[in-house]
Amino acid sequence: MKERRKRELIEWVKTVVSSTVVFLVLRATVVEAYYVPTGSMRPTILENDRILGSKFYYRFWEPKTGDVVVFRTPERVREMEGPNGGSRLVKRVVAKSGDLVQVSNGVVLVNGKALSEPYVLDPPDYEMPPVRVPAGCVFVLGDNRNDSLDGHVWGFLSEKALLARAFLRYWPPQRIGTL
Repeated sequence: MKERRKRELIEWVKTVVSSTVVFLVLRATVVEAYYVPTGSMRPTILENDRILGSKFYYRFWEPKTGDVVVFRTPERVREMEGPNGGSRLVKRVVAKSGDLVQVSNGVVLVNGKALSEPYVLDPPDYEMPPVRVPAGCVFVLGDNRNDSLDGHVWGFLSEKALLARAFLRYWPPQRIGTL
């Protein structure tokens, strides 16, 4: 009887250890959960929402206009936010390398054409002169354009800073859905 219990315990420990290893590998390479503490992405993502991001997506595909991205907070943003700033931010890609982006009369223009942005809370109440997105960079804005510390304040984001493409809101349960 003792031998049987010992075998069961060993099998249980092997199952727990292997499950933990699989979870950690998946989290490190495939998908990760992120907490969003601010309203800079309202109404798409609200304060305290939790989202999932595909960590491998940008290893195979280029960022596209409209992608919701998770990225390492640029150093210049950390300097602005001070010690309370986070290490990751979530914003939307509005322009890619080579694009000419500007904000005029409450409209975001990319290569001279107004973006269709049904996800934006309110049109921007600021102006931004035309600027060309450098190679290897993207330009990101929060969906809550007038209450977001984003590209219109701190500039371009290196594609190397991209951590994940956000694809699913999983918390709170009543707001589960794709992004």
